[in-house]
Amino acid sequence: MYPNVQAYDRGVMFNPDGRLFQVEYAKEAVRKGATSIGLIAKESVIFVAHKNVTEPLAIPSTIQKVFRIDAHMGATYSGMVSDGLHIIDFARNRAQNHRLIFNDVKSIEAVAHDISSYMMQATQYGGLRPYAVSLLVGGFDNGPKLFEIEPGASFLGYKADAIGSGKKIATEILIKDYKDNMSVDDAIALGVKIVKKVSEEKLSKENMDIGYIEKNSEYRLLSPDELLNYL
Repeated sequence: MYPNVQAYDRGVMFNPDGRLFQVEYAKEAVRKGATSIGLIAKESVIFVAHKNVTEPLAIPSTIQKVFRIDAHMGATYSGMVSDGLHIIDFARNRAQNHRLIFNDVKSIEAVAHDISSYMMQATQYGGLRPYAVSLLVGGFDNGPKLFEIEPGASFLGYKADAIGSGKKIATEILIKDYKDNMSVDDAIALGVKIVKKVSEEKLSKENMDIGYIEKNSEYRLLSPDELLNYL
């Protein structure tokens, strides 16, 4: 039994076992979030996200889970909504600042690294809490790229990945069914299939977001009517 164990629970510091409790709590918040999926298809990156609309009087169109970061880049998140929106805005600012200064787009990996560095600050200083959000950031620069950034601020590249409450089941399905060089339609269909599997509610155009980026094309978010073709 360690003395004053609550000190490790309240602050961002390692306990004698090498654990950061606040980071673990943030990861638990992500595990309670709605499921989001990212896939690399043939010269494209696809995002499929479930919107957990729990308020009966809420307007679903005011809730968004897939976002444009730049013309060649998109992102989705799972976890605390306010943290997710804040990090999305940070990523947009970094991408736009790079474009204004250098008259060029910033690479997907560079933006993922910026997000990781920014989130890491909340794991190092007293008086801060880690961001309770994981993000999938992807797009097309010199090829299709997809990265996950988690609350501990590490980031890793993936061919296909899932975050949120359905991560375990989604990963098992991706390992089994994901194939290299899938078409955009096949990748979207696989993402929707996974969300149907892990979701406890019937999917509709109100509780789904689907976006994608193709080579030589800008980021595109499907309209509600287009979503019906995949549900």
